[in-house]
Amino acid sequence: MPTRHCIYPGTFDPITYGHVDVLSRAARLFDRVTVAVAVTAGGGKSPLFSAEERVAMITPNLTDLPNVTVTTFTGLLVEFCMAQKADAIIRGLRVLSDFEFEFNMALMNRHLEPRMETLFVMPNEEFSYTSSTLVKQVARFGGDVARFVPPNVAEALRRAYGVGAAPGPKVS
Repeated sequence: MPTRHCIYPGTFDPITYGHVDVLSRAARLFDRVTVAVAVTAGGGKSPLFSAEERVAMITPNLTDLPNVTVTTFTGLLVEFCMAQKADAIIRGLRVLSDFEFEFNMALMNRHLEPRMETLFVMPNEEFSYTSSTLVKQVARFGGDVARFVPPNVAEALRRAYGVGAAPGPKVS
């Protein structure tokens, strides 16, 4: 029986428990899963963390998923998938508002490479409102993000935003 391989792409800036949930579901469905960290973000957004930092944040959270690896990619996702000999792309759908964007992306990927399937996976409902963008907003203003991201990611966010650091000198 051939090995089934899927790609779970994203910016993962940063990875959240919702991403980890989708990833663990994909790991049960496929023999091999590759987390593909996009070096650049789409839509003109620039990531808070470098691609290398995002990979470093993801990797420690894969210990319970031996069939999962993480790497970076640039360029068209479908070209990366074909080069990796993947059978499918996994995308998480949290809420209805995700559907239109993800559906259009899946159709474009199918147009570019008809052999590449896209499968949508719903995370556990407790993660349906969690997004990397919201987590960064909460962290930036000193909020506790421990319920939304793994501990190493929460620490990276604290460092990135200078939260929890020793107070600076007072300005009079």
